[in-house]
Amino acid sequence: MPAKSKAQQKAAGAALAAKRGEQNPKDLQGASKEMYDSMSEKELDDMASTKRKGKPEHASKE
Repeated sequence: MPAKSKAQQKAAGAALAAKRGEQNPKDLQGASKEMYDSMSEKELDDMASTKRKGKPEHASKE
């Protein structure tokens, strides 16, 4: 599933780094912490690798 915004992509990247052991999971907060707990490494990789061009900074809450 592709990221809908730049912020979502950044959060997925942080969660992915923690899953891979590149970052301490205790340092995660907010959306990245929830993603770390609920998504697989493959799902996080798919979301974090989404192209940023044309994405809004934050997705609308609709």
